[in-house]
Amino acid sequence: MNKFADKRPAIIFLLFILLLFLLPFVYESRNLLILLTQIFIFSIFAMSYDLLIGFTGIVSFGHAMYFGLGSYSIGIFMKRFEPDMTYFLWAVLTTIALTAIVSFIVGLLTLRLKSHFYAMLTMSLAGLFLVLAEKWRTLTFGNDGFTFRVPELFIDRTNFYLLCLIGMAAVFFGLRRFVNSPLGRVLQAIRENEQRTASLGFQVLHYKIAASVVSGVLAGIAGILYAISLRYVNTSVFSMDITLDALLMTIIGGVGTLAGPIIGAGIIEFAHDWLTGLAKEHWIFERWIIFFGIIYILVVMFFPQGIVGTLRKIAWKRKKKSYPVKSEQKAAG
Repeated sequence: MNKFADKRPAIIFLLFILLLFLLPFVYESRNLLILLTQIFIFSIFAMSYDLLIGFTGIVSFGHAMYFGLGSYSIGIFMKRFEPDMTYFLWAVLTTIALTAIVSFIVGLLTLRLKSHFYAMLTMSLAGLFLVLAEKWRTLTFGNDGFTFRVPELFIDRTNFYLLCLIGMAAVFFGLRRFVNSPLGRVLQAIRENEQRTASLGFQVLHYKIAASVVSGVLAGIAGILYAISLRYVNTSVFSMDITLDALLMTIIGGVGTLAGPIIGAGIIEFAHDWLTGLAKEHWIFERWIIFFGIIYILVVMFFPQGIVGTLRKIAWKRKKKSYPVKSEQKAAG
C-alpha cells in the first residue's frame, strides 16, 4: 500500500501527460497549442530553478544566463548554417557544453558565498552576459536580435508541441530520480543544515556545484526550445525578468516539489494570456501587470507554501488525524 502511495504522483502525472499528448489530435486550436507549448518550456526552466532553490537551498538571480546561452546557441547555429536536424543536434551539444562549463565556473567562484551575497553576484554575472550580447553585434545583432529558420520537423506546431511535452516529462522524471538518489539526499541535507552536513564529512561545495551544473544545463535546454518557439532571439533572454518568472513559478506552485513549478508555469502563462486578451476588450486591463500582481498576492496568502506544498500539508494533517483512530480500532479488534 505504501509503495502504491509513493508511486501515485508519478501515475497521476503520466495520465496527465497522456491526455496532453492526445489533445492536439482531438481538439484543434492553434492558440491553445502555442500557449501550452510555452507552459511546457517554462516548466522545464522552472524545474531547473527548483533544483537550486527547492532542493539545495540556493537562491540565484542569474539563472537567465543559462537560458540565454541556449537561446543564442540555437539561434546562431540556425542562422549561420543550414536549419536541419544535424545542426540542431550540434546546437544542443554546444548548449550542454557551454552551460555546463559556465555553471561549473560560476559555481566554483560564487557558491562559497552565503545567501544574498551569492544571489547578488549571480545577478551581476547575468548582467555581464546581457552586456556582452548587446555589444557583440556581429554575432548577436545587439538589442534588435535576429530571426532564423528552424528544422522542417519543427515547422509543424504539433510536432514541436509534442517535443516540448516529451521534454517536460523527461525532465520531471529525470529530476525526480535525481533528487531521490543519494546525491539528491545530500543536497536536501545541505538545504536543511549545511554545517551539519559538512561535519558529516561531505564536501558541500562539490555537491552544490553538481546541482548548479545540472540546473544550468536544463535551463539551457529550455532556452533552446523557447528560441525555436519564437524563431527569434534577442537580448531579453538574459534579462532579470526571465529569472524572476522562474522564481515566481516555483513559489506559486510550491518550492521543492517539482510538480509545483509545472503548476506555477501554467498559472502564470494562462494568467498572462488571459489578462493581455482582456486588455483588448477594456482599457482597465491595459495595466494587466497590476492584476497579475493581485493574483500572485492572493496565491501567496491562501497557499503560503505554494499550491502543491499547501495541499501536501493539508493531506498530511488529515492522515495524521486519522492514524490514531485506526490504531484504536486495531487495538479494540
